[in-house]
Amino acid sequence: MQFKDIVGQKEVKQKLIKSVKESRIAHAQLLAGKEGTGKLALAIAYAQYISCQNRSEDDSCGECPSCHKFQKLIHPDLHFVFPVNETKKEGDDETSRRGSDAHMQQWRETILENPYVTESQWYAAIGIENKQGIINTGESSEVIKKISLKSFESEYKTMIIWLPERLNISAANRLLKLIEEPPGKTVFIMVSEQPNRIISTILSRTQIIKVPPISREEIAVALVDRYSIDPNKAHDDSRVANGNFNKAMALALLEETSPYFELFVELMRASFSNNILALLEWTSKVSRLGREKQKELISYSLAIIRESFMLNLGLEDIVYITGDEKKFSQNFSPFINSNNILQVYNTFNLATEHISRNGNSQIIFTDMTMKLVKLINKL
Repeated sequence: MQFKDIVGQKEVKQKLIKSVKESRIAHAQLLAGKEGTGKLALAIAYAQYISCQNRSEDDSCGECPSCHKFQKLIHPDLHFVFPVNETKKEGDDETSRRGSDAHMQQWRETILENPYVTESQWYAAIGIENKQGIINTGESSEVIKKISLKSFESEYKTMIIWLPERLNISAANRLLKLIEEPPGKTVFIMVSEQPNRIISTILSRTQIIKVPPISREEIAVALVDRYSIDPNKAHDDSRVANGNFNKAMALALLEETSPYFELFVELMRASFSNNILALLEWTSKVSRLGREKQKELISYSLAIIRESFMLNLGLEDIVYITGDEKKFSQNFSPFINSNNILQVYNTFNLATEHISRNGNSQIIFTDMTMKLVKLINKL
């Protein structure tokens, strides 16, 4: 992965490159930003630049033996940790390959195909859509073991932790001392979308680099260059993507709306008509989805509600939807207003919180839908 392969993020790239040139590579760094901004790609490109044997002023060479290995994600001094969901099975011994190591080939294939991969896309790739991903204590033991070894080829060892907010408390505490005082020439790069969920003792020991949303212009240019998208469509897609290149790619390559659109429409229509039977059927259907998909549905619903409220206020210039989504929102917008917007938001957010805590989804969504019946009809 080279910096030139990453859409936008010029200032972040310059900051990372400058740290290498000035030999001021912080031993623990946190790339924090929203989904689809290229944080993981930046972490890999940075690690490749650090280890490159013939780096230029603004990128790794892409040709040396080190770069060739980094581009396949097989360099022996590049290590990854990422959330999975596995518990030790009866008969497993301590040397069994579990956690991140057990999924490393899938990880490489997934990242090489799409370095902007989302958490839910990763869980789908390893077949745990119905579970909550986690980085457990056993994983932290593997990190300690790997970091204690000498580097094989490069001057630096790099440990990339994707979504450190998924570290459980025990794992995070075990890594605390190592992150604070790692062996020489060791770099921890954490990639987070919810830094507020990382325990404060780890967060305070990292150099935080904020990765902003990608500009519309940069996304549009990338869509045209990479996928030969019509410039007008690329402009529309970049606007709707709102800084998320993963979303922009999905919009560019698929003509259809979000897979959650119909579920959202069903929910709103049933709530408006006070159709309890339809709401119970909807709840039953959604309860069978995996937890990450349930959270995605709520996130999508909040996004459409936000756009509907903007339309209600007459602020169409800052509305980021098109097609069927926009048509529905224009008709729906009178029912999302200053009298209910905060309560609607709080209702959805409370459901997300309870799902994250592994609550019973049938109860959570039943409670949510009953509240929405009252709120959607509150003019």
